[in-house]
Amino acid sequence: MIRAMRWLVQGARAGDSLFFHYSGHGGSVEDKSPETDEVDGMDETIVPVDFRSAGQIVDDEIHSILVASLPEGVRLTAIMDCCHSETVFDLPFTYTIDGRLKVKEIDNRKMAIKNAISAGFGFLKGNKAKAISDGKNAIQYALKRKKADGSYDREKVVQIKKSLAEVIQFSGCRDEQTSADAKINGQHTGACSYAFINAFKQHGKNQTYTELLAHVREILKSKYSQVPQMSTGVKMDMNATFII
Repeated sequence: MIRAMRWLVQGARAGDSLFFHYSGHGGSVEDKSPETDEVDGMDETIVPVDFRSAGQIVDDEIHSILVASLPEGVRLTAIMDCCHSETVFDLPFTYTIDGRLKVKEIDNRKMAIKNAISAGFGFLKGNKAKAISDGKNAIQYALKRKKADGSYDREKVVQIKKSLAEVIQFSGCRDEQTSADAKINGQHTGACSYAFINAFKQHGKNQTYTELLAHVREILKSKYSQVPQMSTGVKMDMNATFII
């Protein structure tokens, strides 16, 4: 899988359009690096068939190969149909769908600060439950490095991994959710992969990003609780027509 990732981006140049699809197991592992960039100490992963001998493929490596290596002017579209996949590319902007099928743009940097401040106020007011909840949310939105003593350096937030290339990652679910396996019409498939294919079959190619997310969610929600997400390396116009 690593070899295939490197093959995909090798020699990429402005004007190129790349596509990456993964439907399989996803997970998380402890980040044991002393220079960890994960506040909760866990890396999101994808799980290859040889993971027992070769290990899981962590988000840092995925980002390094498929995002950081790409030059400006390249477009990469990825569909990650696996559990805990929302931030598996470590991209700064997340787009999701609320109950009215409207798209919400999340700047992970601002959300981390907002939740951290809210957690502090909750603690000062004696509302420990809210402080804990907001603290967990802050962890999900921020990446911070550890000091030599193992504590987090509040003044040194890790540089958010923006991309020169236009990297767009669709995920089968939120980080705290799982992506379902399914057997549909006698064939085994990932539920999210099935939903994407049928969104195009039912609605054609000329869909905006907002419409595509809504259509995928509509197909999934009758049987599955997972909520598809979209993350990008740069801010997106969600009313633009989806292209690869």
